[in-house]
Amino acid sequence: MSTAVDTAPAPVTFTEGAARELIKLKDQQELSDDFGLRVGVEGGGCSGMSYVLGFDQMKEGDKIFMIDGIKVYMHKAHGMYLAGMQIDFQDGLNSRGFVFNNPNAASSCGCGSSFSV
Repeated sequence: MSTAVDTAPAPVTFTEGAARELIKLKDQQELSDDFGLRVGVEGGGCSGMSYVLGFDQMKEGDKIFMIDGIKVYMHKAHGMYLAGMQIDFQDGLNSRGFVFNNPNAASSCGCGSSFSV
């Protein structure tokens, strides 16, 4: 399993608020250096596919990206669903959490955590 960071442009980006929140969450969990942020998709959700966002260890088939100082693991097959996606963090009165702005989604559910292509 290769542990080299992919030098190609990362398929996803973080807003400044999302990057700040992700770094804060990683620091709070006191995770070892072999953990990175897993960004991906999985089957399920009300629109067909759900987003995966959480700290995890590297798995077979992962690519490694450094995005805004955050080590990101993404399975190579997920890039086609996530290319160009921006992850934001909202901390307002009506909502708090990560928001996925995915240009590849043909439709998404009302909660924004699942989509179809």
